Amino acid sequence: MDIASILGLILCLVVMVYGILVGQDSMAVLLNFYNVPSIFVTFGGAFCCVLIMAPDLKGYWANLKSFTLILRKVPSNEEDTIRTIIELSNVARKEGLLALEEAANNIEDEFLKKGVLLIVDGTDPELVRSIMETELNCIEERHASKVNFWDNFAAMGPAWGMIGTLIGLINMLQKMEDPKSIGPNMAVALITTFYGSVLANWICIPISTKLKANNAQEVRIKEVIVEGLLSIQAGENPRVIEEKLKSFLSPARRAAMQEEGGEEIG
Repeated sequence: MDIASILGLILCLVVMVYGILVGQDSMAVLLNFYNVPSIFVTFGGAFCCVLIMAPDLKGYWANLKSFTLILRKVPSNEEDTIRTIIELSNVARKEGLLALEEAANNIEDEFLKKGVLLIVDGTDPELVRSIMETELNCIEERHASKVNFWDNFAAMGPAWGMIGTLIGLINMLQKMEDPKSIGPNMAVALITTFYGSVLANWICIPISTKLKANNAQEVRIKEVIVEGLLSIQAGENPRVIEEKLKSFLSPARRAAMQEEGGEEIG
């Protein structure tokens, strides 16, 4: 589980509730922020608008479930991938490219495994790059559809919050002859704007940003894989491959990896 995402969601709620309760006499003030029609207009309108933008119901539901992706920790990192590729390069150098077929059986990453098997089959290097980059582009497109879903959601939340506010103000103006009703009706009208802002800034924008970050990390790892496998296929020295792949890392991470030592390079 991604503790940062879970902790962030919880702490945002804590901060918001604290802001509501500070200076108040009781917890009952929380009920002032609960209004069923406002919830219906803001959340219902946003959900329905995003449904209009979806290609179909199946795609809509799949994008909605992508919320769970931010709760999962990205399983690998560039350093681990580089070490794995260096191991493969040592095997290829000592035993030949065909020996990588056996090593591929122990690889869990399907993208890396596919690339290794393409090399073992003697596929032309340019074709290997083309196949793997095509798959990488398709992965990015799938990720982009989920990011766009939450970006659209973030835009619709405040918009429907404003629509709810306008509805509330119109209803309030119809009862201007009763001064005592103006304050409560104004509060109800503003609640929809509050709901829209919460939906966008507590849920949708953080999810979109986290999905973009996860996508960037996954793409970077796969770029390391592509570059590493093509270098192995070209017969480059494992030490050269290691230095080439370390260029994907920041100086601090490169230095940390150097201190940890790394795999034996033949």
